[in-house]
Amino acid sequence: MSVAGLPHHIVQQAHHGLTVFDTDADYQAYLDALRESALTYGVAIHAYVLLPTGVQILGTPADPQALSRMMQALGRRYVGWHNRSRGRSGTLWEGRFRATVLEAETYLLPAMVFIDTAPARAQPPAEPAEWRWSSRAHHVGRRSEPFLTSHRLYWSLGNTPFDREARYQALLETGLGASMIRKITDASWKGWVLGSAGFTAQLAAQVPRPLQPRPRGRPKKVDKPVPN
Repeated sequence: MSVAGLPHHIVQQAHHGLTVFDTDADYQAYLDALRESALTYGVAIHAYVLLPTGVQILGTPADPQALSRMMQALGRRYVGWHNRSRGRSGTLWEGRFRATVLEAETYLLPAMVFIDTAPARAQPPAEPAEWRWSSRAHHVGRRSEPFLTSHRLYWSLGNTPFDREARYQALLETGLGASMIRKITDASWKGWVLGSAGFTAQLAAQVPRPLQPRPRGRPKKVDKPVPN
């Protein structure tokens, strides 16, 4: 599912526990491919993290096909590079990427924090502030990555770069509660919309598929009106 002009949290996991990034050259090759594919197909990238067995990306597509085209091009380029460098063949990824649409006002900044703190939740865990292969350093002013596009809600954190970076650092230090982590994780892996009932209802008119899990159990019985 992809909706133009709205942020999406994208996840892709390695096939059967493969390690898709072994070396710095692997990580850099993927980033180069991401930068080129995002520019070619019109996806604004707000945040990312690359881990040995998977990736997460936060991006806004310019049109409904942009996200899928970007990920297809990215997959072809990186998988080809990875296989050639090792003399192997076959896929690296566990099926198609997964993505969920976010209601920005409520979930954009939490999704950024979720991505930039992901190394701490990985197995084995890593210190997020020391993990090179994420957008965290860019967002707190320790490194500049020109291919990243700051979302308007990140800009709203302060009037100057220093203010925004300091406020975002405070969000990282506060972290996310277990409930928010579970909510983002579940929505992303299951492809459910992450937003309010009103937001979901608006999207339902554009997307021909269920956007939220159906209630469990049998539908409630509705009594028929008794004729007068």
